[in-house]
Amino acid sequence: MSIRIALENPPEFYTNLDIMKGHVVLTLSRHETVGAIIVKLEGESRTALGIPNDNSSTGVPHREMPSAGDIIYENHKILYKVAQAFPNENAPPQAGPIVLNPGQHHFPFQFKFPFNNSCGNAEAMAKIGGVVNAGGFAPGAGLFGLGGIRVMDGTKQLMYSHVTKTLPPSFTGFPGEAEIRYYVKVTIQRPGLFKENWRYQIGLKFLPIEPPRPPKSNQEAYARRPFAFAPRTPPSTAPPSTKKRTSFFGRSTTPQPPPPVGGSSNPSSSAEASLATPPSIEMSARLPHPAILTCNKSIPLRLIAKKLVPSNGEVYLVAIQIDLIGKTIVRCQDLVNNELNRWVIVSRQGLSIPVSKPDDAVGTEVVLPDAIWNNVPLPNTVMPSFQTCNLSREYQLEVKLGLAWGKPDGANHASNSSSFFGGSNRNKGKNLANIPQEIHLPLNFSNVQVFSGLTPPAELVEAMRQGRTRPARKQTGPNGRPPQQQPQPQPNIPPQGVASSSHPPAPVLPPRPVAATPQNDASEAALYPPQLRPGQDAPPYDDAPPTYEEAMAEEMTGPVFPSTARPAYSGVTDENAASSLPEKN
Repeated sequence: MSIRIALENPPEFYTNLDIMKGHVVLTLSRHETVGAIIVKLEGESRTALGIPNDNSSTGVPHREMPSAGDIIYENHKILYKVAQAFPNENAPPQAGPIVLNPGQHHFPFQFKFPFNNSCGNAEAMAKIGGVVNAGGFAPGAGLFGLGGIRVMDGTKQLMYSHVTKTLPPSFTGFPGEAEIRYYVKVTIQRPGLFKENWRYQIGLKFLPIEPPRPPKSNQEAYARRPFAFAPRTPPSTAPPSTKKRTSFFGRSTTPQPPPPVGGSSNPSSSAEASLATPPSIEMSARLPHPAILTCNKSIPLRLIAKKLVPSNGEVYLVAIQIDLIGKTIVRCQDLVNNELNRWVIVSRQGLSIPVSKPDDAVGTEVVLPDAIWNNVPLPNTVMPSFQTCNLSREYQLEVKLGLAWGKPDGANHASNSSSFFGGSNRNKGKNLANIPQEIHLPLNFSNVQVFSGLTPPAELVEAMRQGRTRPARKQTGPNGRPPQQQPQPQPNIPPQGVASSSHPPAPVLPPRPVAATPQNDASEAALYPPQLRPGQDAPPYDDAPPTYEEAMAEEMTGPVFPSTARPAYSGVTDENAASSLPEKN
């Protein structure tokens, strides 16, 4: 016996709206009785954190918390779909087990990846497993009444807090602490008291569709910092001392004056050059607003230098380093841990790029050439920004610049490349007035988003716009108006001059609240309402698509993204490797 899952034209990774087709290939060497073949598409976001020695900051009484050193777990079923590959839909509902002949058998199956995570739907989770049938068995006729499809106990997901967001990408990199994995699992049910079911699974990679980007504009996010070089110390113009010295061999010597620098006998010229006004420059790093980077593409960065004071000094860019910093927030029940990753995108030293020239007027802006970083894409290990129930990823961008007052000596400066982040002794003993002065300047973007580069289809974007321009779901009356806007019956008040005895006024009653309909049930619309800022009428563009978009996505057929148009992604080292998280006892 052997079980194999064969996927049809599998891409490097799957994404939202993809239709996965495949076959369960079962090879038998003898007759076997099979009750059903169940295929599941699952996604899990798992975290595990150890209890610190001082767990008083968690806000939970000590008698309810595990002891220090214990590990707590949190497992979210972000994706859960079940399909029955055998028997097919046309089989009678009360059909019994079927005997399969020896040989190779193929059972097709098909799934479509949704947009949002499934664990955030409390109503759907409550209907899976334990609520309907204790133990997680779906209804059906079988041995001891426990036949049918065995599904997970969805009530366990109700113990955790959830958010409804777009499915996160596949993610590993913190062994024993956090991971996000996607699987295709198959279970071959074998009826019988002493027969064990056959199981098999394969892993796969997933990268989500990016949210709709805002329209292009001229606005820019920037990080800027002014700086000024320190004034140079002028060389000493005092005559050299004529005091006689005694040499090692007992002979008296008279020191000779040093030769004039540069062949000039007038020391005032070099002194005036050294006493020149030190340059003052404002360096700014700019990104399109909002600051969005794209996986496997270069950073749309602009570096601009602005002259602040009149100075004849020349300023050069001698070093640059661009780092992308990823912050992963790992949450497990009441514990939170932050993990940092750093990617060095560009690191160049020994440069000589002019930033400010002597004849530039005050306020002149110079845009530095972007050839250094324009052709360098982000590494394929950088995943897009995401947020799910117990994991999230944020990014920062750090630009470090090395600037020199005076043109650096190419050979000497290249040999001093290690001084970008530290000092060097190569200039020890030299005249400091003739040494290019260097300044190291950091420019930071504290909040940068990284998108996957998979643009949503135009039909879905239009559906999202229509869905978000619709008014929020409200209780409505018979004519479609909200209860507060229903035309109220006017009280029967007699006109002036008419006796009130013949026309008694009707009592004025407050409007009766309209009962909530199933469509307006709190479990569907009010569990996770969109959080709006003051003055906002609709959720921002980076919110997860609501149910309306999910319905539109289900109507789309065919591949949204060809396999050849998908960028490289290596968020998971081995999608078929065993989980690195310890098993829960």
